[in-house]
Parts: sequence; C-alpha cells; structure tokens
Amino acid sequence: RNVGNTEIMNVDKELFGAYAFYAGVVTVKMIVMAFFTARQRFATKTFASSEDATRPGTKTGVNEDVERVRRAHQNDIENIIPFLILGLLYIFTSPAYATALLTFRIFVGARILHTIVYLNVIPQPARALTFFVGVGVNLFMAYKVIVTFM
Repeated sequence: RNVGNTEIMNVDKELFGAYAFYAGVVTVKMIVMAFFTARQRFATKTFASSEDATRPGTKTGVNEDVERVRRAHQNDIENIIPFLILGLLYIFTSPAYATALLTFRIFVGARILHTIVYLNVIPQPARALTFFVGVGVNLFMAYKVIVTFM
C-alpha cells in the first residue's frame, strides 16, 4: 500500500517467524562455537595469549585440535552472517512460505552437518558438500533479492 510517496513493504508474519526462528538457531550455533574453542584450549592447555597460559603445564601456541574448532567457527562466521542479511532481504521478495521454509531449513541443516563433519574429521567430500549446500542457499537468496529489486 502507498502512504504519500512511500510504498509500505509488508512481510507475512508466518514468513518472518520462519526466518527469525532459523536465524536464531544458526546464531546460537555460531555463538556456541566460541565455547567449543575455549573448551579445546583448556583440554589441550594451549592458549593464544601469554596471560592465559600462566598455570603450570599450560602453553601458548598452535594446537591442531584447537585450530580445527576455530576454523569451523570462522567458517560459520563467513557463512551465517551473509545468511542473516540475505535471509532478511529474501523475505521481502514475497517467496512462497513453503519455499522459504525449505530454503532456511536446508541452510541450517547444512551448517549443523558442516560442523559435525568438520569436528569429527569425516573425510572429504563430506565437508565440501555441506559447505557448498550452504553457499548455494546464500547465492539463491542473493539472486532472488537482486532480480526482485533491480
């Protein structure tokens, strides 16, 4: 509807609810990864900063177990933040509810599987497949946003 010279953009409440739920899930998942990193640091007694490694038996440096969790967390940051932005814009393209729900579910499932595969050192191509599924969802939403609003 138009108010003055401004068109009001409405989003279906159910559609926004689906986005909000799945955005919340992946955001919490991303936050939890920081705690997994800390857990690995304490388990291996390997810390990034000298002030954290003051107890006997602790050290600073690089540990592969810590780095694996850190890389999974970094990968989340690189993929979930674009999802949060693109997903919010995507719901303004008026997608069918079922399509948007499936899109959000596929992304969230791919990110959860990516972490499981990465942390459990499951051989490739498992990690690559889960990564590219998530990237594919982000590219799909970006495409829909661009063609809708260009």
